[in-house]
Amino acid sequence: MRHEIPNNACFNQAFNTKLDLSHEEGNIVQNPFHRLQLLSLLLVLVSEIAFSADIDLLIRDARVVDGTGSPWFVSDVAIDDGRIVGMAVNLAADADQEIDAAGRVLAPGFIDVHTHVESSANNEGLERLPRADNYLLDGVTTIITGNCGSSEVDIGAYQDRLTDLGINVATLVGHNAIRSTVIGLDNRAPTTGELREMQRLVDKAMQDGAVGLSTGLLYVPGTYATTQEVVDLAKVAAQYGGVYASHMREQGAKLHESINEAVQIGREAKMPVQISHLKVKGRTRWGTIGDALELIESHRRAGVDVVVDAYPYERASTNLGVNLPRWAVAGGSADIAARIDDPETNERMVNEMKDMLVDGGYPDYSFATVAQFGPEPAYIGRTISEINRTLERSATTDNEIRTIFDLMIDGGAAGNIQGASMVYHYMSMDDVDTIFRYPNAAVASDGSIIAHGKGQPHPRSYGTNAKVLSDFVRERNVMTLEDAVRRMTSLPARTFSFHDRGIVRPGFVADLILFDPDKVADKATFTDPHQYSEGFDYVIVNGVVAVANGTPTDERAGMFVKHSGAM
Repeated sequence: MRHEIPNNACFNQAFNTKLDLSHEEGNIVQNPFHRLQLLSLLLVLVSEIAFSADIDLLIRDARVVDGTGSPWFVSDVAIDDGRIVGMAVNLAADADQEIDAAGRVLAPGFIDVHTHVESSANNEGLERLPRADNYLLDGVTTIITGNCGSSEVDIGAYQDRLTDLGINVATLVGHNAIRSTVIGLDNRAPTTGELREMQRLVDKAMQDGAVGLSTGLLYVPGTYATTQEVVDLAKVAAQYGGVYASHMREQGAKLHESINEAVQIGREAKMPVQISHLKVKGRTRWGTIGDALELIESHRRAGVDVVVDAYPYERASTNLGVNLPRWAVAGGSADIAARIDDPETNERMVNEMKDMLVDGGYPDYSFATVAQFGPEPAYIGRTISEINRTLERSATTDNEIRTIFDLMIDGGAAGNIQGASMVYHYMSMDDVDTIFRYPNAAVASDGSIIAHGKGQPHPRSYGTNAKVLSDFVRERNVMTLEDAVRRMTSLPARTFSFHDRGIVRPGFVADLILFDPDKVADKATFTDPHQYSEGFDYVIVNGVVAVANGTPTDERAGMFVKHSGAM
């Protein structure tokens, strides 16, 4: 008869009971070392229980990089009922399936803290492509969506629609989504009643399992919110143990002010802070990211739990509308078009857009490439400067801004209020390297699930993790293998309170990957992005083999992952 591994709730109950007894006997609950001793004892007990019967899967002779940052070690790993039940050299166990690791690296499945997998005009979404091949084949077993303030509002209904998943998914609830539901896209403050309704929607989302609150304070309508409005909503999410994840207001001239605002919200709401896709934008500021990291570290020294995430590329991707002043994109597509058509307003917009170019150190818009544009697919892969020439306009800043206005209007008429999806050369690679040397920087893709071959998206949706392992670890030694794996596993897991994921250890969920670090490679490029990563031979999701010998299987063991305070 097959045994059942204790579920996480039972495991935590046993752990907490032991801690309570220890507290009465000598207050050792306050000693983190003793807490770890007790946890290790319980894990050993779980492991001993496991071998009273056959198991589902046994991985032999693995070089385990366990996710903690510790040096690798050799071990067999036994898996049953979705959890790791034993680890040792030469385990004596009968398994339904056995994999010979042959010295390859066994690591926790990667946890991507920043994705956008809701269905949209430019994104097929997890509902349409639930196996999520581009993530599975990049070693990812869990994704967190709902970032940058954009999410489903009814998290319970969203969970019900997510069926037949190939990977695990958790979601934040987005401030922009909540605000637009209650207020719309207007540039104004909420009324008292509207604020209460937004708080109610956040509360409902957290009850339904959201892992925290996200903001996109660069985007409409979040950009029109005061800091206090966000604090009032964040306090609701904090009651459930949620995280505050922010696409900050500014990543250029006001980067430091934006960092301080994000930390202030976390401090006042009493919740951890995740700064999304940290970067410094604009050639005029390249080389200054170290100052921002020192500011973040000063907040940590002051007692605020703030961490960051970043993707390993010097180019970003967002919408076309970010090139316009924030006031100019309030309301809907008709409102934006009306401002463009009004001569006086148009002149004001043009002048401010020229100032934005100068501030960033850009002579023109050749740094901006179209990734998706429904009305004219021929524009995909071309810069604004190139499209301007295609339209037989002279190469002036005024004409390139006119071209942007045309794309905004045409895209809005086609249903994309922000005109088009774009790729921008905002950052320097030296700054990206500096971020990845910061110990509290997690790896994130900021990617999505898209139909293979559709458009010319940012390659991060395919190759983020493989690029870290091949370029940042193997080729350029920016970080060690063990530390890189930590940034993709236990660091995200602890930030989002996934207490039984992100480490290879008995009792933990068996989300695992097996790869040869000398062969892992990202294949996706900016000119040819639709290429899957290579080298992740096995991907195991909740104890089930989802990728075998580098090929996705028909198994779908993914699940919706809730925060620890959800019912």
